[in-house]
Amino acid sequence: MAVVSVKNSEHYQWGEQCDGWHLVKSQNLSVIQERVPPGCSEVRHLHKKSEQFFFVISGCATLEVNGEIFELLENQGFHVVSDTPHQLSNRGQTDLHFVVTSTPPSHGDRVEVRA
Repeated sequence: MAVVSVKNSEHYQWGEQCDGWHLVKSQNLSVIQERVPPGCSEVRHLHKKSEQFFFVISGCATLEVNGEIFELLENQGFHVVSDTPHQLSNRGQTDLHFVVTSTPPSHGDRVEVRA
């Protein structure tokens, strides 16, 4: 057991300029802190088994879930159930920092979906 942060967690990059840090990476749970620069987004997708909870630390996330648009501000979150198409993007002017919690972990459970 140890205190975790972006300073001591496994780092990875995704998309063109986005960062992620594995705060928890176990068989049953994934907690990732991510940074998304303005104008960047992930591809629209779903997870067959994983459900996810997105929680904004700073910035504003635009989250499209099954065709409906939600804006998440600092200290706001959104639960996406499994088998639900979704796409997160940063339409703001500053970096978006958020935490995404997945159970079971979503790696290998991602299916790209067209709008």
